[in-house]
Amino acid sequence: MNGRSKTYKLFTIAGIRVGVDFSWFVVLFLAIFWLSNAFKIMLGGSDTVAYATAVITALLFFGSLLLHELGHAAVAKRAGIEVPSIDLWMLGGMARMKSEPATPGEEFRIAAAGPAVSLLTAVVCVGLGMAVGGADTVLKTIGLSDQVRVTPQFLVLSVLATMNLVIFVFNLLPAWPLDGGRIARAIAWKATGSKVRATVFSANLGRLLAWALAIWGIWEVVGGNLGGLWWLMLAFFIGQSARGAMMQSKISERVQGRTVMELMDRHPVTLPSDTTVDTAAEEWFERYGWSWFPVVDPAGRFMGIADEEKIREAAELPGLGVPAEVASLIDPATMDGWSISEMEPIENLLGNGPLARNGALMAVDDDGVLCGVITVEQVYAALNDRSG
Repeated sequence: MNGRSKTYKLFTIAGIRVGVDFSWFVVLFLAIFWLSNAFKIMLGGSDTVAYATAVITALLFFGSLLLHELGHAAVAKRAGIEVPSIDLWMLGGMARMKSEPATPGEEFRIAAAGPAVSLLTAVVCVGLGMAVGGADTVLKTIGLSDQVRVTPQFLVLSVLATMNLVIFVFNLLPAWPLDGGRIARAIAWKATGSKVRATVFSANLGRLLAWALAIWGIWEVVGGNLGGLWWLMLAFFIGQSARGAMMQSKISERVQGRTVMELMDRHPVTLPSDTTVDTAAEEWFERYGWSWFPVVDPAGRFMGIADEEKIREAAELPGLGVPAEVASLIDPATMDGWSISEMEPIENLLGNGPLARNGALMAVDDDGVLCGVITVEQVYAALNDRSG
């Protein structure tokens, strides 16, 4: 699903930061409260056991949401798309990808991976439940029937199966930004050959679903069921995401076919890697007044970013004979956060986190040679040129 605000880090798995926002804690509390009341009846009236079972079920449910998003992330990383984080929040989760799928096939596989994991999780839970309590008990428990008495372990498995089946079915609805909407976009993209037209098609389906959910939510609230507020929130989120996708598509259409090579500054000021820190401080940072410079090796390959503070600190240290060179102060990790292929489509820069954070990116060729610099201002100018 779509972008979220600031999240609180829980842990890191396979290099992916997993975080939650404040709404996650609210939903966790409500889920435990609702489940504990239902479980108290099904488990024979023990408050402590019912509450403990509800807590475990709620946490495992969010764990299954994480597995769903990890399914997306695993397939995306296999396609060469970096996934820096996964966020869980009130209405689900989202695997953040640094770039869009390059082909309809990639889009389809990434989108389908999450529902596939949810379905597999449900099947495993049902299988384990049947092995423990039998098919008839499973069916009654899935409906949270008060006519059945079960063990806490069995109840957890049955409810997790139900929830994951709901996630599987709902996410396959062909409407943006649900997984089914992305699958629909992949199919339309393949059929039309246009990613922009496919996105508009999927976004329109999303807007229709948002209206349907809103009408249903209002009907529920008018009928006295406050659960309709949940559907209204979901309708608002889907509607906003669909409208955002429509706007993004229109913007992408303006720069479609253009690459970084066309917009970049082909004559950036660079800092040779063998420059001493004293010389860099005086003749680069003092002269230009900039806070950073791209560093290149003798062959012109981009090595990373020289930061003014580090350079000046090194220049002020007592000399030990041979002055330090700029190359010794470069963090290789800055290459990934600052470089981009000169053949990268401009539309892929829209919403690009590193570009927004740094203000510029270093354009390199296939050999890593620095060919130019592209800035946020240049991207905005390209959009304005096409919008007029």
